[in-house]
Amino acid sequence: MINTSLCYIEQDGKYLLLHRIKKKNDINKDKWIGIGGKFEENESPEDCIIREAREETGLTIVPKYRGIVTFISDGMNETEFMHLFTAKEFSGTVRECDEGVLEWVPKEDVVRLPHWDGDMIFLSLLNQDVPFFSLKLTYRGSTLVEAILDGKKVDYRDFI
Repeated sequence: MINTSLCYIEQDGKYLLLHRIKKKNDINKDKWIGIGGKFEENESPEDCIIREAREETGLTIVPKYRGIVTFISDGMNETEFMHLFTAKEFSGTVRECDEGVLEWVPKEDVVRLPHWDGDMIFLSLLNQDVPFFSLKLTYRGSTLVEAILDGKKVDYRDFI
């Protein structure tokens, strides 16, 4: 089992996204995603995302816990539990990231960028300000084969 945290930092109707183009053998290569990473020893979800945001962006964030996303994939050896956050409060100055290029992207433009199909579900829920949710995403390769939101099967295309 892998635990990760992911955050969408918001400002002026935009998300700070990471275009993953710098790491070799990156499952997220060429995709545009939020800020985050794997838990370190003794970290809570909040500890992890605060550390990852500082390491990747230079920003100190005040995270809001929004949901949990369970990833199942034939390309991963373990189930991943991703703790999802947003942050509207932050301080500091965005700096260069060694994992990719950081860019403020208008929320309405995110759908046109390369991303995982399942991301559209949780981004839609975040934009609708849905209270805490649980989302299970099952991938075969890079194809989303099943999405279950709060125990009910959904189609990601309904969230675009």
